[in-house]
Amino acid sequence: MAAAWGLSRVAASLRAVTPWPRGRLPAAFPRPQVRRKESSSSPQADEGKIHLTDSCVQRLLEITEGPEFLRLQVEGGGCSGFQYKFSLDTVINPDDRQEEGGGARVVVDSDSLAFVKGAQVDFSQELIRSSFQVLNNPQAQQGCSCGSSFSVKL
Repeated sequence: MAAAWGLSRVAASLRAVTPWPRGRLPAAFPRPQVRRKESSSSPQADEGKIHLTDSCVQRLLEITEGPEFLRLQVEGGGCSGFQYKFSLDTVINPDDRQEEGGGARVVVDSDSLAFVKGAQVDFSQELIRSSFQVLNNPQAQQGCSCGSSFSVKL
């Protein structure tokens, strides 16, 4: 137990963000709950947003300092054609879109937003690894078993 706690402290100090296979949560872990802002707008206005789960917000509040936020990008590559990339950043570019929930921020550039709009960003933690991941992406047709790459609906 102490060794596992020590490893999590090392990972937190490095603020490492590693890819995590989608759908690999043990049955003992509950499904992620989406944190949504109350709004009187229609559901169609909410479709282009990125939703942050409670576990994502909690982890971001633990690892970010000051102006830091989580940047989500989509790059070409991976088994299925596109892959998700997560990093901590402090610079917001003119074409970036910010999503905020519970004091945590996720920023997506406009090119990547087309591939992830309407998706959820979650933080998954298991005994052997922990990472941010994209769940329920309505723009993805299918993904490979690693969970970090996907193909786009045409």
